[in-house]
Amino acid sequence: MAIACVNTRACCGVEAPKVTVEVHLSNGLPAFNLVGLPETSVKEARERVRSALINAGFEFPMQRITVNLAPADLPKQGGRYDLPIAIGILAASGQIPHAQLAQCEFIGELALSGQVRPCIGILPAIIAAKNQQHELFIPLDNRHEAELVGYQKTHLVAHLQNLAAFMHGQAKLPLVDQQLEWFEEPSTKEYLCLSEVIGQYQAKQGLEIAAAGGHNTLFIGPPGTGKSMLANRIIPLLPKLTYEEAIDVAAIHSVAGLNIKPQAFLERPFRAPHHTCSSISLVGGGSIPKPGEISLAHRGILFLDEIAEFPRKVLDCLREPMESGEVVISRAAAKVTFSSRFQLIAAMNPSPCGDVENSRATPDQIQRYLSRLSGPFLDRFDLTIEVPKLPAGTLTKTQEIGENSESIAKRVNAAREKQLSRAGVINCELSPSQLKQHLAMNQADLEFLEQSIQKLGLSVRSFHRIQRVSRTIADLQQSNTTERRHIAQALGYRAMDRLMNRLSQQY
Repeated sequence: MAIACVNTRACCGVEAPKVTVEVHLSNGLPAFNLVGLPETSVKEARERVRSALINAGFEFPMQRITVNLAPADLPKQGGRYDLPIAIGILAASGQIPHAQLAQCEFIGELALSGQVRPCIGILPAIIAAKNQQHELFIPLDNRHEAELVGYQKTHLVAHLQNLAAFMHGQAKLPLVDQQLEWFEEPSTKEYLCLSEVIGQYQAKQGLEIAAAGGHNTLFIGPPGTGKSMLANRIIPLLPKLTYEEAIDVAAIHSVAGLNIKPQAFLERPFRAPHHTCSSISLVGGGSIPKPGEISLAHRGILFLDEIAEFPRKVLDCLREPMESGEVVISRAAAKVTFSSRFQLIAAMNPSPCGDVENSRATPDQIQRYLSRLSGPFLDRFDLTIEVPKLPAGTLTKTQEIGENSESIAKRVNAAREKQLSRAGVINCELSPSQLKQHLAMNQADLEFLEQSIQKLGLSVRSFHRIQRVSRTIADLQQSNTTERRHIAQALGYRAMDRLMNRLSQQY
């Protein structure tokens, strides 16, 4: 009985479950049957594998070939099973030894000539193989993803003939590069500096607070006042990702089929989808679940410019992921979970005409425009910062060079280190119990905050969020206690609440 078993990995979200490719050769009319819940792209492997074996100089068995992809209840898609199927046929027919196959894993798509083509979503498979300490054989063009993990038992395969020669002990395959010099950031890289923004000192300070505590922020102001410029300059203020965080982010990008640049491996992602995007592109989904923009912004920034132009039902899809830090996508084929712990930065005009002052729109029209953002969604912003028009003469007079992003980033990093050493998480991730433990606020100031919340008509969630912002302001000032001046400053970043109160008085 000619039978062989080859190990490979499926792609199920950011997980890589093990799949066993069982190949059985039996007497009978020549046939090639593929079972184990394969989708169309996997069924087409029969033709690719047959042509690849013949063109690579191997003998294709003229027998009844049965290939089983186990477990049978796990959906399989893509061309990643071509290489393990070909290796299984060669092993079952005795053309390569199969003594060591139990400790090996193979992933790769085959060209008709026998060349091994790259696959998407291969990074989770590399991590899983590393955890099992199996030898892994992947396409040569996926070497950059392999170098991110740095697993020394990863072999890079360019052609089926090279792999067969290696299995016979007649040749060697290249391994991943263990020298990770690309972690060092190129000195010639230029950042968008916050000093380039003219004026807007309060908005800059608000952006510093948002960066220090990871707070969700909404910039509101007339067109051309610098809202987008401010949002685009938050990345240089944030600390680099740790290696574990970067691998977590890279796995999501790998599953989405995005190229991972080694030079930007430790950079926090910055995603800025257009306002015409659908809820599936923003949250994720599809018949084969793929990560959306909120998952691609994991550990980074999701910037929604002109947020009032987004459909309301699309924005409301963000409410649960903003609280839980993950999104669960359920489909008939699979149920997958993608991490989505992002920081939301948004910008909008205060009225459909662009400005509230001297506006052609009535207060009722402005309220309808602002109501495109639901109350529960607005409630999830820690800071709503007004970005007003610059005073007359600001653009023509000589401007003093403002503080650059590098010096602000030092204060942000110091504040974040203080938060991590105190509670293990940054302030935006503090639970209510942790907040009560680490707030360090006296009872009189806490009552002052509660009275302010009641006057503004805010929710309990806003009560906790203002406490977190107050704690961040105190951390930036290296204060061990949260004082009333910190609370007052946090209450000052409630531009949307003030605008809504003002409109309700006019209407």
